[in-house]
Amino acid sequence: MQVEHRIAIAASPETVFRIYEDVQNWHTWDPDTKQAFLEGPFRVGSRGRITPPKGMTVPMVLTEVVPGKCFTVESKIPLFRMLFEHELVPVLGATEVVHRVTFAGLLSFVLGPMLSRQLNAGLPVTLRKLKALAEGSGAA
Repeated sequence: MQVEHRIAIAASPETVFRIYEDVQNWHTWDPDTKQAFLEGPFRVGSRGRITPPKGMTVPMVLTEVVPGKCFTVESKIPLFRMLFEHELVPVLGATEVVHRVTFAGLLSFVLGPMLSRQLNAGLPVTLRKLKALAEGSGAA
């Protein structure tokens, strides 16, 4: 099961990526994140934790990081795995930002539909806030 949303942002991929790298401030533009932190640098293998506004804190690990292009976070709980993919695609005068969430594991049949509804409501808000932050940074 997968959920995907995208938006065009009038800023460079590097500007957007700098916002991504600031993990402790994800909550400022992602209303589905109450708190997040990363132990170590923003690179493959670095681990941290993320807490949604409602629910329990879950571990996360960066499984892919290509500066200015993409990164992927994996979160696992027993019998359930979520992949959060973030892609930055340069387009004429802007960056197309794609956020994709994929669910896997035995519990995906139970948790997937509920989380998909939440993500389909929340991701557009997250992307609009990310857009406002990136475009307001003055570093396009």
